[in-house]
Amino acid sequence: MHFIIKLFPEIIIKSPPVRRRFIKQLQRNLRRLTERLGYRVDLERDWEKIQLVAEGEDPARETEIAELLARTPGVGSFARGSSYPLGDFADIAEKTGAIYGPLLSNKTFCVRAKRTGKHGFSSMDIERSVGAHLLQQSAAAGVDLTRPDITVRLDIRDDRLFVVEQEYPGLGGYPLGTQDPVLSLVSGGFDSSVASFLTMKRGLITHFCFFNLGGRAHEVGVKEVAHYLWNRYGASHPVKFVTVPFEAVVAQILTQVQNSQMGVILKRMMLRAASRIAAQLQVEALVTGESIGQVSSQTLPNLAIIDSVCDRLTLRPLIAMDKNDIINIARHIGTEVFAANMPEYCGVISVKPTTRAHPHVIAREEARFDFSILEGAIAAANIQSIGRVLEDMPQLHLIEVFTAPQPNTVIVDIRHPDETAQRRLDAGGVKVEEIPFFLLQKRAAEFDKKQRYLLYCQQGVMSHLHAELMLESGFTRVGVYRP
Repeated sequence: MHFIIKLFPEIIIKSPPVRRRFIKQLQRNLRRLTERLGYRVDLERDWEKIQLVAEGEDPARETEIAELLARTPGVGSFARGSSYPLGDFADIAEKTGAIYGPLLSNKTFCVRAKRTGKHGFSSMDIERSVGAHLLQQSAAAGVDLTRPDITVRLDIRDDRLFVVEQEYPGLGGYPLGTQDPVLSLVSGGFDSSVASFLTMKRGLITHFCFFNLGGRAHEVGVKEVAHYLWNRYGASHPVKFVTVPFEAVVAQILTQVQNSQMGVILKRMMLRAASRIAAQLQVEALVTGESIGQVSSQTLPNLAIIDSVCDRLTLRPLIAMDKNDIINIARHIGTEVFAANMPEYCGVISVKPTTRAHPHVIAREEARFDFSILEGAIAAANIQSIGRVLEDMPQLHLIEVFTAPQPNTVIVDIRHPDETAQRRLDAGGVKVEEIPFFLLQKRAAEFDKKQRYLLYCQQGVMSHLHAELMLESGFTRVGVYRP
């Protein structure tokens, strides 16, 4: 099997030293990736392309290599074909005809040849000779130099002939490792997953940082999508996955911070923590999935106030993208199914969030915040190799879900007090206790473990996650109420 790999066009216009470095990096990346295939693959580079030769002529291997090349950053396009010693015009025409002759029946065609090296003929000479042979020896409908049904491509390099059989588009971008590493703040949704992909595509080694706001199921989901992104688009380089326990930080914000300022302050706490972790990893830039105006915290004034808490560069690849464009990219790269089913944990919900935060207001609200809790979260951050995150995942509990109140049961409404004040839960005479989710784990210590408890929230996500935590702490009769 023989493939010719062409560089992303932006690489070709780089200065000679930079171009050489990019090509070498792409070759190294491909070597690391193909070493995992289990059979011999040889890679040879020159000034403008890389040739890949794999042993055997197995169609399954061809497909495997084609899929690998199609998702490798830095590959502009690639072609599969057959390589021969360079003969005379008759020999070239015969070998080309053996491959393309059966395909040209009732089709128009043209021949395009590219030649490198010293020869006694031109590329146009080859095109005319091979074209005449194909026209005479096949059932082609004729030659069309402008809009042919089939383009016959030949690549002659010194004393070798390469007949292209199939061409494929590449991912584009820069080879991974040609740019400095970054730390991407991921939640598993559409935005952060696409932002991480775009930085990887641009050659940035992308580590992942997840702020756990209170749910193990969400953590598992984020680990799955991060591992998928790395394994598919960035496996040539090892990266880290960082989990930061942020439940106590969220509880502080909910109890100490004015409702309208909570979203901005939560983002500021995340950036503070991410900046410290980036320093540990020797990473100079952060990446977020924010898009201007998408939610209240993503206005220009709010983003400026969020950015002011750290001196590291914050990259926002999606800043001017529409949501539909983001979703389309997620669909193309395979993360849409993850995002659509991700158990988001919306721990901070403001009733009337500010869209124009003021520094003096933020300073006043943060003055009531206990920053030792943030320090504790940073100290407790778990840094793992991305290749091992799935191996270390705990098994999730199966939580029983009830659509109607059950006898001898206490229903615990864990919604935010603002939500319960707007609409009380009517459980048809069954006892209901209102305990906000950010206080539940502390209050649960007072519960009777022989009693059955059903947890309730608006979407059923937080109740499921906190039911898991209660099961882990020794409760055996816990479920979810979803009327």
